Amino acid sequence: MKALPWKAVGLLLILLALAGALYGAYRHGVTVTDLAWKAKWAEEVSSQSEAVATTTTEYRTEEQRRQKAANQVANDARQNQTAALTDAAVADAAGDRLRVEAGKLAATASCVPGDTGAAERGKAATRAAMVLSDLLGRADARAGELAKAYDESRIAGLACNRIAEELSSTTNSARP
Repeated sequence: MKALPWKAVGLLLILLALAGALYGAYRHGVTVTDLAWKAKWAEEVSSQSEAVATTTTEYRTEEQRRQKAANQVANDARQNQTAALTDAAVADAAGDRLRVEAGKLAATASCVPGDTGAAERGKAATRAAMVLSDLLGRADARAGELAKAYDESRIAGLACNRIAEELSSTTNSARP
């Protein structure tokens, strides 16, 4: 009867060794699987990081291109504005000369002969000529102001349209 406990102990030891071997194989499989998933995870993180870096670079490049285009449009608008102001100054000078000439004509209307009837008509004509001269001066000044405002608005509107066209033409092509 003493042999039975030793056989049981031997069988128990064999079962424990077998269970240990199976557990070791299981742990090895888990470790290998974990390492494989960690490698895949690291590869995915790396590819996503590269994609983020590439996309960020593309968007920054596009933003810089758009800003450069907007700056160019603004510079062109400033040049156009300067040209318009120069043209307005030339037109103002011509208007001033016209007003001076109208004033001279109004003044010459008062030069009449010694006839009293003609003198009265001359005074009335002088007043009418002075009123017309003043009216011409005001109308010309107002026309100059309106032309200046129109030029400024037109230049600003064209610049705005150019910027909008630049942005809308590249918005769809810039998106991945």
